[in-house]
Amino acid sequence: MAAVIGLFNQIVPKLLLTVATLSALVTAITGFFLGTESVPKGDLLFWHQWMGAGVAILAVVWYWVSTNHLQQTYLVKGIQVVLIVLIGLTGHYGGMITHGEDFLALPRSEKLEKIPENPLIYEHIVYRVLDNNCVACHNPNKIKGELLMTSISELIKGGESGPALVVGNPGESELIRRLHLPMEDEEHMPPEGKKPLSDNEIQILERWIALGASDTLKLSHLDNDEPLVGMVRKMMEPGTINSWAKLPKVADSTLQNLASDYVTIKRIASNSQALSVSVYLPPEYDPKNITDLKRISNNIIELDLSGIPIGQKEMDLVAMCKNLEWLEIDRTPVTDTEFKKLIGNTGLRVLKAYETNISDESVAVLKDFKGLRSLYVWETKISEGGLTELKEALPNLHLDYGIDPELKIEFIEKDTIVESKE
Repeated sequence: MAAVIGLFNQIVPKLLLTVATLSALVTAITGFFLGTESVPKGDLLFWHQWMGAGVAILAVVWYWVSTNHLQQTYLVKGIQVVLIVLIGLTGHYGGMITHGEDFLALPRSEKLEKIPENPLIYEHIVYRVLDNNCVACHNPNKIKGELLMTSISELIKGGESGPALVVGNPGESELIRRLHLPMEDEEHMPPEGKKPLSDNEIQILERWIALGASDTLKLSHLDNDEPLVGMVRKMMEPGTINSWAKLPKVADSTLQNLASDYVTIKRIASNSQALSVSVYLPPEYDPKNITDLKRISNNIIELDLSGIPIGQKEMDLVAMCKNLEWLEIDRTPVTDTEFKKLIGNTGLRVLKAYETNISDESVAVLKDFKGLRSLYVWETKISEGGLTELKEALPNLHLDYGIDPELKIEFIEKDTIVESKE
């Protein structure tokens, strides 16, 4: 304020100049002591400290010139201009250290971009959670607790309290321990005054660590009954949770009656009426295990029939699942005849139909699935021409018609029963 008053050719009160000079000195000295907590110092902190020191030094020079009656107009004006610039830059760098480098920028499109349909769990999900809640205090410019949270290796390396992440063991991971502490505990993270993580975000971190904290794991690599799938989908499209609220109520006792050693039925989210169903191949297969699901067909959002010798009856049940969004019928005897029954399942978003006998005849059905985002159809009878036709009809579709042999082994190992009964 004193510098601005001086620039407008007004007399700066001596008391104001004294207070401003002392404030600059105290702020610079305490700032240097505070900066010793971050070792090593990042570029932002380095420049913030030295520009703050410049403000204090110039304030002292101005005070000295003023008190010794050396009112050289151009010198004083120069000091005032430089002071205003330095104060602005120092404050801006301080803001970047405290709130992140983009705190004054418009929201980055990268942050607001919709999560890809088949996201990398670390890059698109886990890091998004950490970046929104933790990285502002654990980055190269502000290493709170000597902990960086900008990469998996840094999380494993940890900080003052040891490794933040223990691969495969969320219970031993300091990151998870601190997230679960009571809010009033001084070790709780994020600290008081910061928005705490949601239950879904914490569960995502826990499950990702339990699965090995990989940076190459994709959503499509996970079994449909893997809990992380539902958590990620909840984060990807929170609006779908509201749409599921309209589903008919289904009692837990009903689910218990329909479930068996070979039929797993789970609610996608706690207290949700949306169901995820996975069917496994028993020693003696009976279509009744699947057709009995008719009672809850309107609640089935995800259905995994991979590797099951399904036919017309089972596909009739699938056709009744009008709210179906995720369907796996890969490695089944399904042909174009059975596939036609899916015509009414227009809400499908993900469809795995690889290693089936569907052909170009099924492309006509697929073209009407305007909401379909991911389709897996390798080792089918669909021709190159059929795939091209499908791409033109659904330009936003992620079409997977080939898979790396190594990835295929991993995919199958994590999927349901491979062998089909003759």
